[in-house]
Amino acid sequence: MSQNSKSTSFQSIKGFYDILPEATPLWFKLEDVARQVLSQYGYQHIRMPIVEPTELFVRSVGEHTDIVEKEMYAWEDQLNGDKLVLRPEGTAGCVRAVVEHNLTYNGPQRLWYMGPMFRHENVQKGRQRQFHQVGCEAFGFDGPDVDAEQIVLLARLWRELGIEDVELQLNSIGDADERVAYRQTLIAYFEQHADLLDEDAKRRLHTNPLRILDTKNPRMQAICEAAPKLMDSLGDASQQHFEKLCQLLTEAGIAYVVNHRLVRGLDYYNRTVFEWVTTKLGAQGTIAGGGRYDTLVEKLGGKPTTACGFAIGLERVALLMQEYGVTANHTPDVYLVNVGEQAEAQAFGVAETLRSDGLSVVLHAGGGSFKSQMKKADRSGARYAAILGDDEVALGEISLKPLLEQGEQQRCLLAAVRSLINFESV
Repeated sequence: MSQNSKSTSFQSIKGFYDILPEATPLWFKLEDVARQVLSQYGYQHIRMPIVEPTELFVRSVGEHTDIVEKEMYAWEDQLNGDKLVLRPEGTAGCVRAVVEHNLTYNGPQRLWYMGPMFRHENVQKGRQRQFHQVGCEAFGFDGPDVDAEQIVLLARLWRELGIEDVELQLNSIGDADERVAYRQTLIAYFEQHADLLDEDAKRRLHTNPLRILDTKNPRMQAICEAAPKLMDSLGDASQQHFEKLCQLLTEAGIAYVVNHRLVRGLDYYNRTVFEWVTTKLGAQGTIAGGGRYDTLVEKLGGKPTTACGFAIGLERVALLMQEYGVTANHTPDVYLVNVGEQAEAQAFGVAETLRSDGLSVVLHAGGGSFKSQMKKADRSGARYAAILGDDEVALGEISLKPLLEQGEQQRCLLAAVRSLINFESV
């Protein structure tokens, strides 16, 4: 290598970021609470690959959606020519797995998953190109009771996480034939106001006009508010489904707002759609959203199977937890200080003994004076410094010093460390 050559340092790709150790305890708390709540409602965990066939999302999400048109990380495999994509959302892959493995053969299924998704979007607070979701899907349930169950599940999750003041927005977009009729009504309405449409709305007008209703352009809010409502085009079955859902939510004590402009951004939805939103995260106010997709399983090669699901944006929920002052710390129970030839020889085995007793232990490595080791013990965040010197080794004991609160250092038998720590933490 030339003497003039410089080593190259690398940075993460724009929109792909590291979750650093100081942030992960909050993520652990969020993920652990989500697992617990999902288990309480009988949902089983499934893990799908992050790489799927491109056509899976074209057929399910919709050819004229933002995801398919401009946001997917898609490529052709150089080895075999397969067209592949990093999954932009989880529902399609979950449906693919359900069909492929015939998971509903023995009856309805409640499933959930967690992991990264990928979309080439403008990077903002709460919006990344690699982002993480918890998704929840229920297959084979016809009535609005499972829609209500998933919404109630989310309400419980917010309570368990310490999140307040999130609003549930609800709508029904009916079935496919009802949307076809409404679509023509909507196109005719927007054509009458063509001079007020922005370029994005004009592009969508004849391909996906319902998405115009979801515009964030302030200049178009008035004409969208005045647009004909899809709810007025619903048939009896769709209307009754929505009314029953609202009744179930009211009985469960869940407040909601009917948002007639809520359509969600994916083509597979029908009937119920919903979002949980907050005003504390700026433009990225949706922290969870979902709805029914009763025709997608059949569309992707399975037998006709009704379905309903949602996804939670973990980055946004973590930000919201911070807004509400929710904290989490994963600190060790013990920092094991070891000074002296005999102590250094015994420290590794002592640390393993304490770990076998159920304690989390950071073993000081690299030598150093007692004073320098105690400074590192203080910085570690551990609840106690366990001090092992040659004197302690000779007596089969260990010294225990509280680090996070006032307390006297005391000597005890190694077997008594856990009980002493647990007693003093009560």
